[in-house]
Amino acid sequence: MAEIIYDTASLAWIFQMEASTYCMRLNEEQTSLQHIYWGARVDTTVAREMALAWKTYFMSFESTAGNSREEFAPWGEMRFNEPALKVAYADGTRGIEWRFQAHGIEQEQGSQTLWLRFADQVYPLQVTLYYRIHTGHDVLERWVRLENNGADAPIMLEQAFSADWQLPRRERYRMTYLHGRWGKETQVTETLLAPGKFVLESRRGTTSHQFNPWVAFDADASATEEQGELWSAGLAWSGSWKIVAETTPYGTLHCVGGVNDFDFRYRLDAGTRLDLPAFVGLYASGGFGALSRQWHRYQRARVLPAELESVRPILYNSWEATAFAVNERNQMELAEKAAALGIEVFVMDDGWFGERAHDRAGLGDWTVNRTKFPRGLNPLIERVNALGMRFGLWVEPEMVNPDSDLYRAHPDWVYHFHNRKRTESRNQLVLNLARPDVRDWMFSTLDTLLSEHNIEFIKWDMNRSISEPGWPAESAGNPERVWLAHVQNLYWVFDALRRKHPNVAFESCSGGGGRIDLGILSRVEQVWTSDNTDALDRLRIQEGFSYAYTPRAMMCWVTDCPNYLTGRSVPLRYRFHVAMAGSLGIGGDLSHWTPEELEQARGFIETYKRVRPIVQNGKLYRLRSPRSGQVTASQYAAQDGSEVVIFAWGHSQQFGERLIMLQLCGLEVDAHYVEGVSGRSYTGSYLMRYGLEAKLVGDFDSQMFHLVRADRL
Repeated sequence: MAEIIYDTASLAWIFQMEASTYCMRLNEEQTSLQHIYWGARVDTTVAREMALAWKTYFMSFESTAGNSREEFAPWGEMRFNEPALKVAYADGTRGIEWRFQAHGIEQEQGSQTLWLRFADQVYPLQVTLYYRIHTGHDVLERWVRLENNGADAPIMLEQAFSADWQLPRRERYRMTYLHGRWGKETQVTETLLAPGKFVLESRRGTTSHQFNPWVAFDADASATEEQGELWSAGLAWSGSWKIVAETTPYGTLHCVGGVNDFDFRYRLDAGTRLDLPAFVGLYASGGFGALSRQWHRYQRARVLPAELESVRPILYNSWEATAFAVNERNQMELAEKAAALGIEVFVMDDGWFGERAHDRAGLGDWTVNRTKFPRGLNPLIERVNALGMRFGLWVEPEMVNPDSDLYRAHPDWVYHFHNRKRTESRNQLVLNLARPDVRDWMFSTLDTLLSEHNIEFIKWDMNRSISEPGWPAESAGNPERVWLAHVQNLYWVFDALRRKHPNVAFESCSGGGGRIDLGILSRVEQVWTSDNTDALDRLRIQEGFSYAYTPRAMMCWVTDCPNYLTGRSVPLRYRFHVAMAGSLGIGGDLSHWTPEELEQARGFIETYKRVRPIVQNGKLYRLRSPRSGQVTASQYAAQDGSEVVIFAWGHSQQFGERLIMLQLCGLEVDAHYVEGVSGRSYTGSYLMRYGLEAKLVGDFDSQMFHLVRADRL
């Protein structure tokens, strides 16, 4: 079980997790919290010895405080590395000199949380550091609470990160992270860290397509897919963020991160407090594969909302079929076709509200367009339900078109500066969700929509970044707080809607993968991975996603060819096999599918329903990467090892068929596994040592295998 131990002799706290140990201690003056150890599990007595042996090495022209590998370093004294906290007091003082006050360990169901309280020795700033571990996991959640305990004067926060991860002393580290852009999200990349700072960030007000707030480190670039030590961290924050990996002149590496300090000033008024988002760390000793599997298990158990059901349902989305030209008739026709395929959720996309005939008008007016739906939405919803499906709806509540009733009534509700233009992107502006009245309007509008209709799924979109983040009415009242308040109020709306409408599932979308992080994942059942649905491109996007996030939350669509972004055409079988590697959706225009294609689709959907518990909730092994060679392959194993699903995708090839031997992972050596189509039986040892034969013929061929352990047949 997870256990936090306090050792009075060394002033150390020791975290014993599933297969790892974390240790830190107070210095003798109780003015600094110093990192001791993070790595493979060691006995508590060994951790205690490490803490007792700790000492700061003296360096000329440096200070003890600046060279002691602190768990959370406030700016002040002779600290010159990237700090975790920087403040300005009302009298102009900007340094922090604090002292430890108290600590406590709180027991929860399957978890333990340590809190450590520090206070400035003169000013009324109180800082509480939180550390939480969970039984069965090697995850350590860290966050910070900042409080102003004064009677009158505010404290201005100028930099407030959530945690600082100290890495073990090694010769050199490689950093792996996810980068991209719209249509090319979560691309895996890596860099060898040299002395200095490596910065990843978003200044866009959202998580962003460009970088994802997740990183992994391995010493000397030694980790492989299934071997090697890795240290990883991910932010639970859906706004502007920053992660700094700093290799100091003395060869130590630390990684600090949290809310971005760019354009950041937050006034902490007397008697108020601020909770910073969590920066979550994870140690794994079995390579990138084990690291990912641990992240996936943690997210399913501790991050994603309490399950409405054990697997994510298959959905159909109407966007490619009808775009803005939705109406009762064509949506009912699509619903009939979707139901015949075995679809479980029918989602109507953009165009159902306001004067929404195109993307230049209507955003913000979330009332049903009576020209398109003279009888309202309920007749359509009732028909969808009668066909055995749930009904879902697309919304983009953080946005407004200038051509809308909402904007004409409340032009002050958008982010803007005095005497500066209001930059439009996609013909829309961003509502100032930091305003309480906008927050209340948003909740009331969506609550009314959900209360008046039997809507059981919401696709929540956000199709542009924040620019001109001004709030003229608050020009003297810390308008820079919008970077925090927008996300805090977004979370508030999600949480309030989920409490009032517990039967509604949510999907996070932001022009594709622009808002994917641990923060939003705690409030939605799934995320839209990318607007790019090209099956070949998706192999790289989905691989990168799987490094940090569970396939259960990864929404994957089968769409039409030629693909609207790439112009590429690939077989329907290939498109289905790629989309079946996560949570399956259909986005093509079913009215144009041939009878043969519809029959194929029914078969793939029936197959997916059999294997989705393994794909969505099992253990993922990335057998072959799309970044190397012309074949990609993934294996999914049930948690109890009784079933295995394998996908193999060929990219392109020269003349001749390709016979691929896939060495499987994680099987029982002596157990027998039976393949469902051929009926052939294999031992686990055979499949892991010799391999499973995958025959791929021509360009864009694919195969799926489903093996069941013989004792479960």
